[in-house]
Amino acid sequence: MLRELESLEKSSAVKSYEILDYKEGDSFYFLKIGAELIDGSVLYIREFVSEDEYNYSFQWQKDGKLIVRWDNAPHHKDVETYPHHKHVGSKDNVQPSKEISLEDILRVIEEKIKPQSSASSHLC
Repeated sequence: MLRELESLEKSSAVKSYEILDYKEGDSFYFLKIGAELIDGSVLYIREFVSEDEYNYSFQWQKDGKLIVRWDNAPHHKDVETYPHHKHVGSKDNVQPSKEISLEDILRVIEEKIKPQSSASSHLC
């Protein structure tokens, strides 16, 4: 199983996911996934992975509005983590990003949308 699918399966933030596209060659794969999250938001995942290249875009949105998009398109040369960057709340709000893998992104999302704990409803 691809590591991306394993990460989605293990994540407490992911309710379900669907593979939208998958292509594989001798030395590469391309993957597109839509993941529904437990708070009703959606994470769109796009990765191209080869021996020489890693291109990604992870777009987290709710009700069609951008929350954060992480990507490494080489067009924001002034960002200190170039080409890695994120768009927070709008495509124009570009910030540095050290999150570059699906595992990194899921950790960030899990911190923001923790599942409701049954312990919090327990009366002492």
